[in-house]
Order: sequence, then C-alpha cells, then structure tokens
Amino acid sequence: MCGIIGYIGNKQARDVVLKGLKRMEYRGYDSAGIALLNGGLHVTKCKGKVKALESLIDSKDEGFVGIGHTRWATHGEPNDVNSHPHTSNSGKIALVHNGIIENFNSLKQKLESEGYSFYSDTDTEVAVKLFESVLDKNPELSLEKAVQLALGQINGAYGFAIVHADFPDRIIVSRKGSPLLIGVGDGEMLIASDASAVAEYTDKVVYLDEGELAVIQKDSYQVLDSNDVELTKEVHELAVSLEEIEKGGFPHFMLKEIFEQPKTISDSLRGRLNPDLGTITLGGLSNVMDKLVNTKRIIIAACGTSWHSALFGEYLFEWLAKISVEVEYASEFRYRDPLINEGDVVFVISQSGETADTLAALRKAKEKGASVYGIVNVVGSSIARETDAGVYLHAGPEIGVASTKAFTGQVTVLTLIAVSLAIHKGVIEKAESDRIINALARIPSQVQSILDRSEQIKNIADLFTYAPNFLYLGRSFSFPVALEGALKLKEISYIHAEGYPAAEMKHGPIALIDDMMPVVVIAATKHTNDKMVSNIEEVKARKGRIISITSEKNQEVKELSEFNFTIPDTEDVLSPLLSVIPLQLLSYYVAVNRGANVDQPRNLAKSVTVE
Repeated sequence: MCGIIGYIGNKQARDVVLKGLKRMEYRGYDSAGIALLNGGLHVTKCKGKVKALESLIDSKDEGFVGIGHTRWATHGEPNDVNSHPHTSNSGKIALVHNGIIENFNSLKQKLESEGYSFYSDTDTEVAVKLFESVLDKNPELSLEKAVQLALGQINGAYGFAIVHADFPDRIIVSRKGSPLLIGVGDGEMLIASDASAVAEYTDKVVYLDEGELAVIQKDSYQVLDSNDVELTKEVHELAVSLEEIEKGGFPHFMLKEIFEQPKTISDSLRGRLNPDLGTITLGGLSNVMDKLVNTKRIIIAACGTSWHSALFGEYLFEWLAKISVEVEYASEFRYRDPLINEGDVVFVISQSGETADTLAALRKAKEKGASVYGIVNVVGSSIARETDAGVYLHAGPEIGVASTKAFTGQVTVLTLIAVSLAIHKGVIEKAESDRIINALARIPSQVQSILDRSEQIKNIADLFTYAPNFLYLGRSFSFPVALEGALKLKEISYIHAEGYPAAEMKHGPIALIDDMMPVVVIAATKHTNDKMVSNIEEVKARKGRIISITSEKNQEVKELSEFNFTIPDTEDVLSPLLSVIPLQLLSYYVAVNRGANVDQPRNLAKSVTVE
C-alpha cells in the first residue's frame, strides 16, 4: 500500500524522492505528492501516477530536504486535495502518512473548535493540524518533542514523515503498525517505507520498531522510544540490489518473477536440502525443533495467496508429520477469541512481513501464550523481528502485486518444514523421505522445463481471453492450487473465477457449467486421479470446456480434455510446485491480452499494511 520516501543531504531532494516514488509504484496507489524545503515549504501533489506528478513539478523546485508519498485511498476518494503531503494551516508543516487514524473524527472536532481549518476528507490531515496545535501552544518545544506529545493523542496505525520550514535541517519520522526504515548514507540520509526506494543510494539501513521516533539529519540520526529514551539501533546490510528491482528485459515484473522461479526455489532449498544424506537443515527453526516435534496442534495464519500456501501446509503437516493443523484467515483470527492450548504452535506467513492483519494475529497468538514462528520473504520485516523463530524464503524482491515466486517459495519452505518434522518425529520411513527429498531437488529444473513451453499456455490464453467466468477444480494437494489459480486470474485480468474442491462441484457450482464455461482441472495427484476423472466426465456431460493440468503419463485425463498442459512427474506432495506454474502463466497472458495493468492491478496493493 502507500509508499513513503524522504531525503536529506547534498543531492537535489526532488530527484531522489521522485525516483523513490517510482520504485514504489508496484505497491499500488492512486495519487502522489512531494514536499520540498528551500526557504519555505513547496508542495506539489495530484491524483494519478508519479509521471503526472513529475510533469507538474517546476524544475526550479529545488532543495536538499524533501518527502514524498504514493497514496492508496482509505478515507476520502482519490483526488488532488486528498493526496499527500498534507500541510498545516500556517503552511510551514508538511507530512505524509501510511496507516489509519482511528480517532480522527474526535480529534478533528477538537481542532476545529480551536480554529484550525480542514480541506480534505482524509484522516491524515488531522495529524498535521494536531502537530501544529501542539507547537502553537508550546512554541519553546523542538519539532520532535511536539510530535512525540501529539502522537500520544493518536489512536491507530501510522508511519509518519514530517518536515517543518522552521526546522529545515531535519525530517521527523515515527511508526506504529506501519513499516519505516532509515537509509544511512555518506553525508546523506533517506527514509522509506520500502527498501526498494533507497537501494540505489545505500545498502545500510536501520529498521524502526513499534512506537519509535527518529530525528533524521544529513549526517546523523537519533532514535527515541515513546519515553524519549535514546536507543542504539543495529545497522543492517540491505538484502536488495538494484538489479533485482529492475525488469531485466521482461515486459512486466510479474513475467520476470514467474521465470525466476527455478532460481528462487533453488535458493529456498540451498543450504537446507541434502539429497546425498537425505537430510534437511533449517537453521531458523533449529532451536525450536523440540517444541515443534512435541506440539499437538499447529495453527497457520495468513491472508490472500499466503493463505493458499498455508492450506497446502495443513495438508502437508497432517499427511507427512501427523500433526493436527488449523488454517486461519489472519483477519478473522484477530477478532475471534481463539482457543490456544499449552504447547500450541502458530505459524504466520507473509511475503512482505508487514501484512497488518497477520501482524495482529501474531500479537494475539503471543498474548495467548503460543509460540509463534514466521515464514516471510523480506529480511528485517516486522514479522521477522517479532516472531520467536522462523524461516526466510530467499525469493528476492517481489515487485508484481500478484504473488508468484513468493507462493512457490512458501510452498517450498512448508515442504521442508513438514518433511523435517516427519523425520524428527520418526513417523516417515527413510525410503519415503529420501524419495521426497530427491524429488524436491529436481523441482527447479522441472519448473524450467514448464517455462520452456510457455507458448503452449499463451495459445490457450488467446482462446479464452474474453471468457466471462472461469472455474478451477482440484482435489487434495491440488485444491489450494485451484484456489491460487482462480485468485491470480481475478487479480490481474478482472475475470470472475472460483476455485473449488472438485467433489464440491455437485453441491452447487455445477449449475454454472455450460459451453461458455472454461473449467481448469488440476489433475496432478495420482491418489485422487480416479475421482478427478469422474468429475471431468460430469463437466463434459454439460458441455464445459476442459483445460487440464496433468502429469506427462496421465493419458486418461488428456483424452477427456479439450486442452491439456503436462507437467513433469513428481511426488504427489510436491505437485503444487509444478502445477501452479502454468496457472500463473495463464492468468498473465489473459491479462495482457485484455490490456490490463499486470503489475499494478486496479484497487490492489502489494502489501496490505492497513486493516
């Protein structure tokens, strides 16, 4: 969601901030703006893309201090006035904000009674007027102290970056529930909500934690907790390179990331999987393996695509490790009163490590006394820092809003955990674990063999580009793949699509089947093949258009299908790592044919950091 970037140093802040905003366009947004300090405060903002903002900025808008923002609307429709930055009545303070201020109405009424005027429909404007009010009442205060006092009155989530014309040597930032980092340079400092915005300028970053405030000057930074106690923060080496956040010759980030999966899956396995010895080593969980081995129940909380990988994890843990698993939507888990028993383990899964509902679920689980472990992609993210232990995906930056390589990274890591647990518990035969481990080692090359035949999927996509609906069916390990395939199509092509367990088709969805309905059948598991054949026959009897994903040896399903795409043969438990690839390609090619914005689909954001 919304992106924040700030700069203070010896370069033109305008250029650095605009470039940072462009780096964060993938997050999803509807307006953009910039504030520069140069003998006063100069703000330019507008509805639309950063390119539109750039065209409005005068080349004379110079200065060495600036903040910028890309907004994803929550309070107030996307328009020029509701865009960030918002300014104080005096015109001296500007701020940008990620998050939601829950008590903005009561604060607004109070500030209006004091004579402050409001012009937008946003919750954010309340914050800048509140900061101004504190300074007006206490002119002897420093900017950072005034901000700290005002923050005590704000309920909700925020990441703030603030500049003041009377304090031109600093940027004030603070976070609660919305990520912010400091980029540490040589004679310059940057602040951002996303590491991609600073990667060009520095590889040294400091991550702010909950409730912290920082004073950023060009040669230094000072981090304070909510009690004004100065903190010593660790400087991390940024795990993002400029090359990784470029398209590398591909027309879209999504296609680039689909084609990166042989490498990213291999990176997830590297140093963890040893086929020669038949072992799996997960350093991030080594200190808690006894806890995992002895737990009677695992709960997995996630959202969106991560929820689909979590559902696959449930099947895996129960099938291989014989542990009872419950999968929860993180957004529901946090508002229930979940029953957590002594010894329960909670896994939270998030690509960004900043998903607001998943973070809240994590904190709820810890309050209840559970051990909480993370599966995330972004190093140094909030979930990575707040969980008791965990495993990184090592998938590299995922820029496309529709997740692809992160999903296969999550499935890979869940597979490693499940097999490792099964081995530690002694509930799997050595021959079976060796077979799975060796098959897992072959997955990257098998994925590459699928990508080498992507033109076949493109030809199918060309035929069904304007279908009004799609139905995706799968059983067992293929059911989460059906859900994920349908989600991908919905996200980027705007075609209505639904994923179902194949047996549930008779309980309602079969009414939708006619000669205009493409039905994507994932028939990639041997142990459910006979039942899948029966389901396909039912669809054919009603003239549905069958597109099947099968193993190379599945002649029976091939003959029943109007269109078929084969994947290499593998173990049933590993089949999702292969069967999901053609579905990602199908959604991509359909969306491109329809002229959709593949990397930035409408109304969506890459990282959902507000409720």
